[in-house]
Amino acid sequence: MGGPQLLTDVAPSDVAIVGCGPVGALLANLLGQAGLAVDIYDRERDIYPLPRAVHFDGEVMRIFQSAGLADRIAAATRPSPYGARYEEPSGRTLLVRRGSELPGPHGWSGSWYFHQPELERILREGLVRFPNVRVHLGHEVTSVDELDARYVVGCDGARSLVRRAIGSRQVDLGLHQPWLVVDVLADPESPRTQALPLHSLQFCDPARPMTLVNVNGRRRRWEIMLLPGDDPARMTEPEIFWPMIARWLGPEDAEIERSAVYTFHSVVQEGWRKGRLLLAGDACHQTPPFLGQGMCTGMRDASNLAWKLVSVVRDGAADSLLDTYESERLPHARAFIELAVRLGAVIQATDPTAVADRNRRFAAGGTSFDFPQPGLGGTTPPVGTIFPQPRLPDGRLMDDAIGQRFAIVGETELLKHLRPDAVLLPGVGREWLVEKKVRAALLRPDRYIQAVAP
Repeated sequence: MGGPQLLTDVAPSDVAIVGCGPVGALLANLLGQAGLAVDIYDRERDIYPLPRAVHFDGEVMRIFQSAGLADRIAAATRPSPYGARYEEPSGRTLLVRRGSELPGPHGWSGSWYFHQPELERILREGLVRFPNVRVHLGHEVTSVDELDARYVVGCDGARSLVRRAIGSRQVDLGLHQPWLVVDVLADPESPRTQALPLHSLQFCDPARPMTLVNVNGRRRRWEIMLLPGDDPARMTEPEIFWPMIARWLGPEDAEIERSAVYTFHSVVQEGWRKGRLLLAGDACHQTPPFLGQGMCTGMRDASNLAWKLVSVVRDGAADSLLDTYESERLPHARAFIELAVRLGAVIQATDPTAVADRNRRFAAGGTSFDFPQPGLGGTTPPVGTIFPQPRLPDGRLMDDAIGQRFAIVGETELLKHLRPDAVLLPGVGREWLVEKKVRAALLRPDRYIQAVAP
């Protein structure tokens, strides 16, 4: 991966990616394995060493599978069957996000917890597999005009240079709230550590809303909402926050890894493409953490965009295919952000009237939900929804049998005489076909459904 290179020394590439965080590195892996010439740039030489994102879902693990990295990532992360609970200080449960011991519809556990520097290291090491991917670390891109590439993708975060070049318009979805994030390494021998909940806890205390996350190994995270009168500069001081979490843990039970104040935002950008310029990840949307979907949304961007770039650059598809990227992904991303905002309203309620209203709505207790599976924008289900990933009779997961191609699944009798330029999987997904009242489905490389045969 080496040090920075002068751009004048680099031959033109098919795709230049600005930003080698999780979204940019995943996109480079997906494009690299398809044979595209990729240059990826990051202004930092090293991976940021402290925790940031901590959760991804089963669909994202399926995307890692498509990049050939699922086994390595599974070994470095923790699947969680425990879900999340929204509880009052009395212990009464208001709301539950379900978990499961069994693999979910994507063929993997539905919920995974991780340490972001470890995940980024695996994604970057994955790029070494591809001599057609050149990684430029310690190289800050100051203008998109510097980049000699057919397409440029900005995976460069909330202050995106590429977004400024596009001139995207920001749409505010209404949540801008500062929270203190405290990451600790808990002593596994401490009785108090052993008593911590295995599930994620949304502590719906109007006196001080908090979130407690069982991350990975010794790592635990508290997120603590700032209230009027709090001094953000002092909230990160241990003598301020330890008393706030004293009901669970104390300084004798854990060492502090990081404490920082962040403002949780809910925004989307309109304008993800302008000519050869495109956006992905936080450059085009920011998600509050209440659903654990911030990084996941960016990973879905990478999956959607990757196969379309491959189709255009390698396979000769019309450039207009890239216009479907925003029209499909923006409504999908917005559905997750809006749900996260609604869940945030449950935990962030501090006004007595709002708290009383919340408690009436959840008076029965135990209302439960799963991660949503929205359809892509501009589609009518089941078209535009993601197809489940079963195991085939030979033991392989379906996506491994297909590879990065289109595929047709359906009734054996219907498919036996077809000779399309796609993988045929007769008999796969029989239960889904019956449920949806269709005889066959055409799956895209990202496994979203392109069309069905009634």
